[in-house]
Amino acid sequence: MEYFKKMRGTTKSPPGVGPFELLVSWIGAFLGIAAVALANYNILKDTDLVMIIGSFGASAVLIYGAVRSPLAQPRNLVGGHIISAIIGVATYNLLNGYMWLAASVAVATAIVVMHATKTLHPPGGATALIAVIGGENIHDLGYLYAVIPVGLGVLIMLIIALLINNIPKNRRYPECWI
Repeated sequence: MEYFKKMRGTTKSPPGVGPFELLVSWIGAFLGIAAVALANYNILKDTDLVMIIGSFGASAVLIYGAVRSPLAQPRNLVGGHIISAIIGVATYNLLNGYMWLAASVAVATAIVVMHATKTLHPPGGATALIAVIGGENIHDLGYLYAVIPVGLGVLIMLIIALLINNIPKNRRYPECWI
């Protein structure tokens, strides 16, 4: 019975944010994703490279909408994505004949390594999964996937987060670097 009682939760949800905070979050997310998407659809349009991946949308939620979260800090953003990308590519290379196993091993291993390196960033799990299930364009990149799109994309998003999140007087980013 105690097991089921734990599922009730123990606290209330955090308070909502004001309209100005919502506006700053929207502007940050718009500019961060726009910068990466512009690079993808304009600069790289005639190459086989990709610049934007789905896990960047989840990162945008954290670094523009939850700037004080420990999971949104630069170490977590950059380290979590790059570590997870490398793990995803390595897992695909080792287990691509067993995609169900490769997908689950990539995400589970990415979580453990991000925890161990203090770089836990939930979108990193998606970055590892995309390396496995992302299709021919992603697979053809090999370990370059960790540099472009992942490393360069998160660097662009980080720069936008630093610029936008520090404009309001009562908002700051990051809380910490290391």
